[in-house]
Amino acid sequence: MAQAAKRGTPPATYADILQLPEHLTGEILNGELHTMPRPAIRHARASSILDRQVGSSFDSGNKDTDGWLILFEPELHLGSKPHILVPDLAGWRRERLPTLPDTAWLELAPDWVCEVLSPSTASKDRILKMPIYRAEGVEWFWIVDPEHKTLEAYQSSGGHWILLGAWGNDDTARIPPFDAIEISLTALWI
Repeated sequence: MAQAAKRGTPPATYADILQLPEHLTGEILNGELHTMPRPAIRHARASSILDRQVGSSFDSGNKDTDGWLILFEPELHLGSKPHILVPDLAGWRRERLPTLPDTAWLELAPDWVCEVLSPSTASKDRILKMPIYRAEGVEWFWIVDPEHKTLEAYQSSGGHWILLGAWGNDDTARIPPFDAIEISLTALWI
């Protein structure tokens, strides 16, 4: 279960994340430390399959021919606070991130983020992280819900998220920014 630090405590720092037990992942959102255990199997399955579907078409590891760099659970340090986020999947256009830095995290906001919901993180992903991603310049945001078998896609426009569409169950869809391929949602669900 995800947990947040209590209000009124000093703002969390990266040192707080480094002190967490190995079985927990930490994020700092709006100055508060949030922790969560490793994802459940439904969550891991959806992330893994989506990574294969998108990554094999847009980032197969060939920097000369692939237009994207897709990472699984990258650590992001965004903004002046900074927010420390760990999305399930994130992607950068290669023209913005031609090579990976030699750090444990990235400070350049991704072009695309995908969060896979779990019961303990759904409200955090929607209420806390979604506005941070928009404010920090992420253009596309996907929410995958393995429990309800849905995928929602948003695009940032004029300081707001615009819903591009929602798909579910056995749909096959072309979803920006990866609309050059069809994504089979059936494969995401256990």
